Amino acid sequence: MAACPHTTSVRLNVPHSNAQIYKDECTVCFDSPDNEGGLDVCLSCFNGGCTDPDRYHAIQHYNKEGHPLVVNIKRIKIQKDVRDGEEPPQKITKIAIQAENDADNYEYFTEVKCYECGGVEVDKTVGQIPNVVDAIMTSLSASRQSEIKAWEEEIISCDHIRNIQQEAEKVVSAENAHCATCELGENLWLCLVCGNLGCGRQQFGGIGGNGHGLAHFDATGHGVACKLGTITPEGTADIYCYHCNEERSDDQLGAHLARFGIKVESQQKSIKSLTELSLEQNQNFNFNMFTEDGKSFEPLFGPGYTGFKNLGNSCYMASVLQSVFDLPAFISRYFPVDAGHLQTCNQVPGKCLQCQLAKVADGLLSGRYSTPTISDSGEVQGQDGIAPGMFKALVGHGHPEFSTMRQQDSFEFFQHLIKIISQSERTTGRDPTKTFEFSNEQRLQCNECKKVRYSRDSTTALSIAVPANKKATSSGEEDEYESVTFKQCLDAYVAAEALPYNCPSCQKSTTAIKTNRFASFPEVLVINMRRFAYQNWVPRKLGKIDLEKYRGHGQQADEELLPEDEPGAGAGAAAGPTFDEAALEQLQMMGFPLVRCQKALLATGNQGSEIAMDWLIQHMEDPDIDDPIATSAPSGGAPEANPEQISQLADMGFTDKQAKKALKETGGNMERAVEWLFSHMDTPMDDDEEAAPAVAAGGQTQAIVGDVSKKGNYHLASFISHKGPSVHCGHYVSHIKKGNQWVLFNDNKVVDDPKAPVDNAYIYIFKRED
Repeated sequence: MAACPHTTSVRLNVPHSNAQIYKDECTVCFDSPDNEGGLDVCLSCFNGGCTDPDRYHAIQHYNKEGHPLVVNIKRIKIQKDVRDGEEPPQKITKIAIQAENDADNYEYFTEVKCYECGGVEVDKTVGQIPNVVDAIMTSLSASRQSEIKAWEEEIISCDHIRNIQQEAEKVVSAENAHCATCELGENLWLCLVCGNLGCGRQQFGGIGGNGHGLAHFDATGHGVACKLGTITPEGTADIYCYHCNEERSDDQLGAHLARFGIKVESQQKSIKSLTELSLEQNQNFNFNMFTEDGKSFEPLFGPGYTGFKNLGNSCYMASVLQSVFDLPAFISRYFPVDAGHLQTCNQVPGKCLQCQLAKVADGLLSGRYSTPTISDSGEVQGQDGIAPGMFKALVGHGHPEFSTMRQQDSFEFFQHLIKIISQSERTTGRDPTKTFEFSNEQRLQCNECKKVRYSRDSTTALSIAVPANKKATSSGEEDEYESVTFKQCLDAYVAAEALPYNCPSCQKSTTAIKTNRFASFPEVLVINMRRFAYQNWVPRKLGKIDLEKYRGHGQQADEELLPEDEPGAGAGAAAGPTFDEAALEQLQMMGFPLVRCQKALLATGNQGSEIAMDWLIQHMEDPDIDDPIATSAPSGGAPEANPEQISQLADMGFTDKQAKKALKETGGNMERAVEWLFSHMDTPMDDDEEAAPAVAAGGQTQAIVGDVSKKGNYHLASFISHKGPSVHCGHYVSHIKKGNQWVLFNDNKVVDDPKAPVDNAYIYIFKRED
């Protein structure tokens, strides 16, 4: 063991309890203490670096930061005996995971090295080294801290439960109980107001339900229910408040149940809770992993065939990342890793989006982590895959939904991911999200004077509703739907729509026809199919599509443009403000009331469902959230731009003109102004802020995003599928076309799928054939 002067000369600090210690894996690749050379954790800043001789990210960190001392950590998993019996259930006050001690699962080996002395092992008993190493080994890792924080979701009570007014006492027997409306004897919810038993909505794993508990609430307003079978002697159970549309707790559950002859002390939990069902279904979903004759699909390994470990409810993210990192724009931007950026990056790699995107790209595309796991009998059992915990914590930071471990909508995550990458790459000139950008053309024609108006807006994806064509059925039968093709969905999207209209040319209230077309075609076209309410969606041989018939051509020679609208006029003006109908429908599908959805879209400038949802979550407790929308414009005009706000936006790289315009458009709200700026990067800014908007005569937007010379010919490159009763529960997987075969990426299961279920897709990703 070499003598080293740096063990006493280098100042070391013992990490505090909340310090970010990267001891589970390298911050710029997925190597871990399980690898042959182990992981080097810096004793100065606690960065984790791999020791692979071809990468040696630990040495790169030393060369960049000059931190000489590291602790090398290696570990071997301990084989445990399966213990019989279960511990008694704890009283549930939060959905959370416990902070396990890794020492219970692994045997660890450590040594301290000094890179200043050539990487030799040094005495780890000198100075502060023992205290620092001990704190590193006993503290929670950064990934574990993020995981626990993301899982922790307090289940709280609400005023509807605290102020519940129960009706007359009645005895409810759990034996041979069934729904008061149908004959279902499981998935039963007891109304804590009147004692009605109603079946729940369909749940994970095929648990049936006709939603009669919800129907009871709609009919009576009795909004608090308890799920039979989940009641414990400790006085806990699945409690749902239909008013809040949230799972809740009831501190007085014993007293509330006693009203109906149910004594909690004699109850035993006999079925799984909603959370347990959600996690179990998400992590164990087989999703068509077998051939018709019952054989397992063939597992695949190597570059481009790496899976993701499921972090709990992370399949929505994994499916999107698999499809995105199959695209040339993302591969060329982030793979192989930009060594120059690693040397010049002024952030901690675990907090740098570019570093983490490159890490994910390397993990998926290098093949380094796509190796078969072998059982004790020598059989191939698939692969471990990579755990995207560091990436998830970064991209979800500060987001009310993606920072949690709840299941999310994969299309909403795609939109969020594209937004934050675009913001991060704004000044680099290498933004891979440009591959999705294109322009839509909207045409408006007055039915009275036949004059027209054209406008364009840029977007990165289409969200298309699947038409609900009901079959004629006999009385009393459930609704059935006609099969719908992909072409019918596109036709419905571009179909003419009649709107109430105050025509500035006719000077009277009339109607107008609005149509949508493509003004340009993107390199990669992402289409979200809103199909959860309908069953018979049949694309039929969806492989190549020609969208030329849906191209818009702007003003024609025989068309006369409409003049500018007067304030308050325009399509739908007679009925008040206008809304992005696609976004409005998406928000309503998430369960938000109509007036709240409309307010959110108005407050965020009709910038899409994701931004509106963020606003909704932040304003759920506003006292006027459910008040009707005022149709008259406020007096006094837009507020003057605040010089301090302009300065803050200028510090972010925007010009004074851009800052003033954004603040004017968003009523002086800084957060919305930033969102507005990033979504209007191509909008011209006038010298005179009181001048007309940046549109040509008749309202036609000047800029077109994308190359208008490119044809609308595409082939299907990948698709994301979903199984489950709604976008917020169930399981997501992705299928990617590799050569002539479809490959199924189901978390860490990567297999050849000879019969890919194209008709089950929720998101389609098409590549343009140039």
